[in-house]
Amino acid sequence: MGTPGRPNVPEDAPPRRPRWLLVVLALFVVMSAVGMLATGWFMLRGFVFKPPAAATGPVAAGFALVQASDCTRCHLAERKAVGPGWQAIAERHAGNPDAVALLARKIREGSVGDWGRVIMPRHPQIGEADARLMAQWVLAQRPAPR
Repeated sequence: MGTPGRPNVPEDAPPRRPRWLLVVLALFVVMSAVGMLATGWFMLRGFVFKPPAAATGPVAAGFALVQASDCTRCHLAERKAVGPGWQAIAERHAGNPDAVALLARKIREGSVGDWGRVIMPRHPQIGEADARLMAQWVLAQRPAPR
């Protein structure tokens, strides 16, 4: 009637699964959830921008315009997402006196090929003055000197 080591269990009953398998599965699920939460937190942290503490005037206005637009869908503060990070853009254009006009034009007309094969879509709905304010904010995003 029973199997050796398992009394009162029919002989055609499937063997019991080892308990360690349940423990491994539970650990895998917990570690996966923690990993996804951590990844989401770091990605979210890259999307949250704060204007510099002393930001007033055009830089603060540019920050508000960037937050109100769709720029944060593709750009992060310190690293590349779809497009380059704000700090990388500011570093590339640091010595260029025409950087504000150049970036304002790229915001309105879009660009392709400046940062690889990524296409930046055009934003004709953004006015010239607003695009210049946004460009001024981007150029203010230089990392602190080390």
